[in-house]
Amino acid sequence: MSISEFKAVLPVAGLGTRMLPATKEQPKEMLPVFAKTRNGELCVKPLLQLIFEQLYENGAREFIFVVGRGKRTVEDHFTPDYTYLEMLRGSKPSLADDLERFYNMINTSMITWINQPQPLGFGHAVLITQPLIGDDSFIVHAGDTYIMPDSFMQRMVRIFKEEKADAVLLLQEVENPRQYGVAEVSEYDERVYHVKEVVEKPQEPRSNLAIMPVYVFRHELFNALRETPKGVGGEIQLTDGIQRLIQQGRRVYAIKLENEVRLDIGTPTQYWYALVNSYRWVNMG
Repeated sequence: MSISEFKAVLPVAGLGTRMLPATKEQPKEMLPVFAKTRNGELCVKPLLQLIFEQLYENGAREFIFVVGRGKRTVEDHFTPDYTYLEMLRGSKPSLADDLERFYNMINTSMITWINQPQPLGFGHAVLITQPLIGDDSFIVHAGDTYIMPDSFMQRMVRIFKEEKADAVLLLQEVENPRQYGVAEVSEYDERVYHVKEVVEKPQEPRSNLAIMPVYVFRHELFNALRETPKGVGGEIQLTDGIQRLIQQGRRVYAIKLENEVRLDIGTPTQYWYALVNSYRWVNMG
């Protein structure tokens, strides 16, 4: 099932302070992990490029990047440089072919950039995309987490359509859920859950189900976010907007990650594991 009818929102305006000093000049979303070219050559790619390619390969063609101050590197990377490509052909033909494929994806997509002048929160970053989303349904995918393989996307979209959901969340069981948004659920159907409550970074989590930063929403989320006060960190939290949807009686469902590999670059420790796991993953094939 294609996600071609969904616009893809990628909020990448965060400051990345937990990854300093590496993120002083370089956005954390541009930190590299191991990958392979189509010819099987080992390479390193920015995590955000892998996320874009994964969305594209699943059918997405309309992308909305939310950027902030210091994110010019992201826009430069997603602007084709054919002079550089021709230079690369002479010395690294496999890498040149892979870069050309990336550029072709960019050229056959509609990419819009929205500036978030101040770091007012993940929820705020999503809210300011409303003029471009309109009444459409959309996917939100944070730029600091990449999940392999991509079958979870098809599962989320299928449930969204079949259940006429207002939101579909992606969950994973973790040891320490306090650093995440956390969901309390009840089983709805086989491998599908009804979300009863969500809380951002709770001190006493009521479950170990962490909310992963990939979501499918109807446009009703925007009204919920507009009514959502500032939460943890003095920011408008997307989790709080989802909780408002639940309180309004909206249909919010979730699936769990099962055997997927998750690359998270939010902290130095997580980045270390992302490097190790990405290297293992590319060498499995």
